[in-house]
Amino acid sequence: MIKPELMDPWNQLREEMPVVEKWAYFDHAAIGPLPRRSARAIGDFALEASLDGDFHWPAWSSRAANLRNQAARLLGAQCDEIALIANTTLGIQTIALAFPWQVGDSVVLPSNEFPSNQLPWLALRNRGVEVRMVDPKPDGSIDLERLSQAIDATTRLVSISWVGYATGHRVDLQDVCDMAHRQGAQVFVDAIQGLGVFPLDVGQIPIDYAAADGHKWMMGPEGAGFLYIRRSRFEQLQNVLSGWNSLDASHEFVCEGKRFKNSAARYEGGSANHVGILGLASSLELLLQYGCHDPKSGFANRVLETTQLAREELLSLGAQMAWPIPPNPTMLAGHASGIVSFHLPGNDPQEVRRRLMRSGIILSVRHGALRIAVHAYNDASDIDRLTQALRELQ
Repeated sequence: MIKPELMDPWNQLREEMPVVEKWAYFDHAAIGPLPRRSARAIGDFALEASLDGDFHWPAWSSRAANLRNQAARLLGAQCDEIALIANTTLGIQTIALAFPWQVGDSVVLPSNEFPSNQLPWLALRNRGVEVRMVDPKPDGSIDLERLSQAIDATTRLVSISWVGYATGHRVDLQDVCDMAHRQGAQVFVDAIQGLGVFPLDVGQIPIDYAAADGHKWMMGPEGAGFLYIRRSRFEQLQNVLSGWNSLDASHEFVCEGKRFKNSAARYEGGSANHVGILGLASSLELLLQYGCHDPKSGFANRVLETTQLAREELLSLGAQMAWPIPPNPTMLAGHASGIVSFHLPGNDPQEVRRRLMRSGIILSVRHGALRIAVHAYNDASDIDRLTQALRELQ
């Protein structure tokens, strides 16, 4: 075995991922595998809880607070701007319910958003809010010109995914913020398909809200994520989905004379998912160690370069790209991501997926296309395994 100090950082990261011992894993846009340390953290929690009940609760709670710090570091935010939540859907619902809507307001979003970033906004029609859905370009990318045209003086909020779950198109969030803020509108970002592999600094890009579950690119367990709320927006939001843990001095367990926390944590409501939080904190610790939040670390470029290699190999086999977005793998300012959707002409995608699993390869099918999602620990050997298995299908 090669000594860790003699390995390049990506091979070191790969050593942290036991999934590579069995699979060529390309399903991070669905559910990411757990790193070794995260599995240990979850196992340790289970053992502590089984042996000692709630004796370790203060330590678990302290580690939950540490996850807020990690999420703040990931986003370039302040700790009090982070709420720990169960999933992205809950984060979207929280802002949709808490925002001070008035009859005649409008909200704008692309029409090809994931259902979780449509349904909470569509429900606002019952409150007299107009929901404007903007169609993408034929290649599936966001049409920023049409998006801008849909925003007017009635628009209070624009909601958009940072990375399209099917197309892999990565939106320029600065452009979205510019066009929304010019009209006095705010910006909500569904960040689940970007955080963990691409840097997002809210000190530089002035989004107002963002939510992400940790089970995809951040490789935590399902049911643990976070909601970012810019501090300047705290007071205008209503207190919704609230519970005992929304209050200052929450462990006194009384409402009378208590105020809501002066932080995003007021939206955490009730008891925390400590087992999920401990797992996500361990995964995020690993990714931050390798610089997933830092444009200078090379983390994002590693993802883009490996994804480009996969795209080139797929094209050489005669695959057709489902969403032909020209990438530039060396520029973070581009629109490429770790997601590639493709067709194999003459082959049923679900049958291809089943046969690939028998060859030790995991990917997804979305909207009739095969979809790979490449992380920084994936390497050329994974791509070779995929292309060889696909070649054998032909």
